[in-house]
Amino acid sequence: MADQSVIALATELTGQTRQSDSDWNKAESIAQALANSLRVKNNDTQTALGATQLPVVLAAIVKDALLGLRVPDVSRLPALFETLRVGANICIDHDENRGRLLESGFINALVTLFERYADLIPSDKATDFLPLSVAHLKVVRTAIAVLLNASMGYEPVQNTLNTSEAPTTILRLVGAIYPPGAWAKSPAPHIPPEELDESWQLRGDLLSWAWRAIGERKENAPTVFGPDVLPQLVTPILPYIPPFQTPPPPFDQATPLRRTLISADLESFEESCSHLEALALDDEDVRLSLARGLAFPDEHGGVRCLSNILDFIDHGDYHPLWKDLPGEVAQRERSFDFCKAALIKAVIEVAGEEKNGDVLWDDSNPEQPGGALVAQMVQWIKANKDLKDRNRDDLLVCATMTLGNLLRHETQSTTLIRPPISIAPDLAALLRPETDIKVKHGIIGLLKHLAYAASARASLGEAGIVKRLTDSGVFQPAAHVAEMVQVNAIGVVKHLCNGNAKNCYDLMLPSDGQDAKPTGLQQILTLIKRSDSTAVKSEGTRVFVNVIRTLWHEDTPDDKQRKAAMGIISSQSVALALAQLIRRSKRYPILINEGIVALTLLSLQSANVALDAITMPLPQEVQGSAAPGSAAGENEIGSPVTAPGRAVDTLAYVLKGQVANVPEEVCANACIFLGQVGREGGVGAERVPEVIKLKAELRPLLVSAAEADKESRLKKAAAGALQRWG
Repeated sequence: MADQSVIALATELTGQTRQSDSDWNKAESIAQALANSLRVKNNDTQTALGATQLPVVLAAIVKDALLGLRVPDVSRLPALFETLRVGANICIDHDENRGRLLESGFINALVTLFERYADLIPSDKATDFLPLSVAHLKVVRTAIAVLLNASMGYEPVQNTLNTSEAPTTILRLVGAIYPPGAWAKSPAPHIPPEELDESWQLRGDLLSWAWRAIGERKENAPTVFGPDVLPQLVTPILPYIPPFQTPPPPFDQATPLRRTLISADLESFEESCSHLEALALDDEDVRLSLARGLAFPDEHGGVRCLSNILDFIDHGDYHPLWKDLPGEVAQRERSFDFCKAALIKAVIEVAGEEKNGDVLWDDSNPEQPGGALVAQMVQWIKANKDLKDRNRDDLLVCATMTLGNLLRHETQSTTLIRPPISIAPDLAALLRPETDIKVKHGIIGLLKHLAYAASARASLGEAGIVKRLTDSGVFQPAAHVAEMVQVNAIGVVKHLCNGNAKNCYDLMLPSDGQDAKPTGLQQILTLIKRSDSTAVKSEGTRVFVNVIRTLWHEDTPDDKQRKAAMGIISSQSVALALAQLIRRSKRYPILINEGIVALTLLSLQSANVALDAITMPLPQEVQGSAAPGSAAGENEIGSPVTAPGRAVDTLAYVLKGQVANVPEEVCANACIFLGQVGREGGVGAERVPEVIKLKAELRPLLVSAAEADKESRLKKAAAGALQRWG
């Protein structure tokens, strides 16, 4: 049942004029009594009040308090404060009243109130301390409480606030009312001594309530916030960058108020990092703005947002005053580490934005190739390559992944490989068994980008990258939990072995005195057999394709190393892996072609091995995963198939035209391969019966292709194969 005495107060407030100071005082008295009565929750009373003219009157009081003024006059603040208390109390846990406050214009009036206060912030000092009296602070704090109560779980109010950009206005205002860490600076912001404690208490409470209100829309941060709030989001990280000052009196002593402010700083820090990460991930304008601000601080009103983030990642540390706070120190430190990781992700995303390539990579200064960001990332890698001296995995992850995202052209890869940067030996030094898998992920990802560039492969080889990868444990079972890392490591080796014989030898031939250790080739072969991942199997086999192409190339010197390597790669295990590549890749003709070409070259060394590989029934493969995060152009991998059971059956499918979108080149290469395997005297006498069976199966297909009316590459290749068969 509704409390009639409370209804009577609402009626009295509705009839109260607001012309003179005494009128405002009377309105204050009535609103205070009404707000106090509503502290005891009564849903019936709330509903009854919402059905009166009270919501309209509350909106009118807020508007009248601003009438003709920039911000409310001190004489109107008490009544406004009590009015806001009423508004906060009638809508708590009450959707019907939330809707009525919205319809009455009360919510929009509060947005205007925030905008008026935000207009007090100097445009050139967006994050400086805003001096407001205790009376004004109480109004702002209570207005935020109203929005928090009105919007919690209620979309119509949330949508209205978002449309009016209220979260941005509140963040700007709160960032000036309570600049995190300002209380600990010397000299401290000026606050009248008689208001000092209450003012800072209000400012700390206000900050916490504001983040709670903003947090209601955190999932929609990219649609609520934009680049203009970046200074307010970056400022809270600054108190955690040393050197840490000793706070001036009275905050040089551990008091309850100091603990409140330390907690407020920490909350603001955590919320800011979370929002910065979300914005960098989802908002292109934010990524572009952060990049521009690196060279042009005016982008953010003089606040060097990205530079400050990088400075925090490099130097940010646990605050010494956390010792004042109750609870688990370890939990706060974990939270801090998560926040730093969030900012690292933000930097990596900014570097990965396609449109930022020309902004972040700057070749204008020959003494600093790549520009300031590249120089800083390179410095982090070089300074932390000795893991025993410094444990800065965070810097290594940020630097390697940022550089990897920045590399878009071969000339940029060359810049990192050549003097004065010469990064290859530093990356090689980090490829150790004990290196954390997250660091390996960044290093190997960067190496993969570098290895795309043909001009970089020799330098990477000279740095011993292939052998360091082999010895790093990345191909061992313990690394299976990070499949992406294994796929990228395979990709590095694949590129490095393309046209570079030395890298092939590093992969295949044992180092002096290490004959008992498995070579890289052996490790990849074992990994292919062990893994259920299609990406690992197919990309690993493509390493063998590149090795074979390089070793059989006419430009490769014909020496002992080449002969030894050709003997090793011509094994039955490698040939079977190539056959499996053909078999599983029905949807990807490019992979079928790679397998065919590699087996054709192998057949020059040993036709027996090639014949056995394509005619032997192959084991079924478990359905595996595609290469995570890779495009089809880079990792042309298919899904394992259960039929046909032999590679030769796939070749028959190709020649019959039953594999979709097969280029003529692939069919022609299949004919050349079959002609090579089945040539007179190609295999040993013990394999002749198998050759006869092969010819019986495939001759009709070759004849059909050779007798085609139209001249083509396929017709010529099929005729050539038949001629070699005799």
